Amino acid sequence: MSGVNGILLVDKPVGMTSADVIRHLKKSLRDHNKLARPDKVDKKEKIGHLGTLDPFASGLLPICIGTGTKIAQFLMAENKAYTGTIRLGLETDTLDATGTTTHTAPIPPTSAAVLHDLEQRFSGEILQTPPMYSAIKKNGVPLYKLARQGVVIKREARPVVIHAFDLTEGGPETLDFRVSCSKGTYIRTLAADLGTALGCGAHLLSLRRTAFGPFEIEETQPLSSVCEQLEQGEIPLLSLSQALSHYRSISLPAPAVNRIRNGQQEVLQELQPELQPASCPQEIIQLLAPDGSLVAVAEQHQQQWRLARVL
Repeated sequence: MSGVNGILLVDKPVGMTSADVIRHLKKSLRDHNKLARPDKVDKKEKIGHLGTLDPFASGLLPICIGTGTKIAQFLMAENKAYTGTIRLGLETDTLDATGTTTHTAPIPPTSAAVLHDLEQRFSGEILQTPPMYSAIKKNGVPLYKLARQGVVIKREARPVVIHAFDLTEGGPETLDFRVSCSKGTYIRTLAADLGTALGCGAHLLSLRRTAFGPFEIEETQPLSSVCEQLEQGEIPLLSLSQALSHYRSISLPAPAVNRIRNGQQEVLQELQPELQPASCPQEIIQLLAPDGSLVAVAEQHQQQWRLARVL
């Protein structure tokens, strides 16, 4: 994996965990570098994904490779978008189609007016209680492990933001949806809460992630295609600066590059004329070398700039 650095945008298939995707990519990267044995892989190289997708879900899964892992923190807090289907009249213990049925009820009429009211009710800042089947930990133990043991604990409701929510009738028992939301939103909980609001219960039948921060589903490639390209030496990577292109960038003069890479914060003071005015009180910017490569990421906090990550 040596020398492979950047962001891969993979279209995760249904039935595979996010960790499974990483395992497939690691194998393809080893084949790309003609490394037949896993113990020969350079342990300094890293690969990881952003924003776990459940096995039953598909869609956009950003993968950080090599130095790409160093910018993960600037991508994790981004908004996300999904499409999917909600099954009405049937609740499950996992709040999705993989669980066991816990309750059924008749489905009331879902007119256009009813759907509009639901869209409004579940838009903006709302409170969500995380599901038991989640990776949130209690005393170091993931909740899903407790749930599998039949243990249910009290969870505190958390604020999330639904930026846009569109509902359409999908069939006599289903609603199709599009949603844009903040980090930390559980779409399974959104489906279950909608069912509660209707009085019939509901669960998430299918889910597909269509956006993750600046990345769109149209930019992805199927996992099988990505693996094939990697094995053939064609690596469909976004560079670090491309992945952060939604942030403002400043080009550094050549003498400043090494100083920045040595962690010399005072260089930022010398760049003040170019750094101002900031577009927001906590702006994040890219610092680029003359060749356009990413040298560092800087953050403004309390009207002061500091190096947040040096590459």
